[in-house]
Amino acid sequence: MIERYNDLAANERTYLAWMRTALALIGFGFVLERFDLLMKAFIPMVKSTTELHHASGGREAGIVMVAVGILVLLLSSWRFVHTTNQITSEKRQDYGMRSVLILGGIFLTLASFVLFYVCKMTIIQ
Repeated sequence: MIERYNDLAANERTYLAWMRTALALIGFGFVLERFDLLMKAFIPMVKSTTELHHASGGREAGIVMVAVGILVLLLSSWRFVHTTNQITSEKRQDYGMRSVLILGGIFLTLASFVLFYVCKMTIIQ
């Protein structure tokens, strides 16, 4: 029997969940970027009959989503290796506030970008 198997398996499941999230972010970023190209192709055809307001920025949003997905991929890989080393280590390690502060900073940065993007889109329309 593998020592601390339950902890290692839980760590791996968490890692795989983060991988799925990162791949979803990257895929959604590609969709956003390509959808912007699709809208640019269809607007001239439809514009003669209907007035459309096209908000640009889909390409930038797609690139940001791909970059965030890659960042999540790298951070989750680092976290998996770090947690695996902590689980297999014999010495006791407490949970530090540094991880919470870093994650909170990343969340606040992403939230501010989303808020900026939404405000930019409402001003354009």
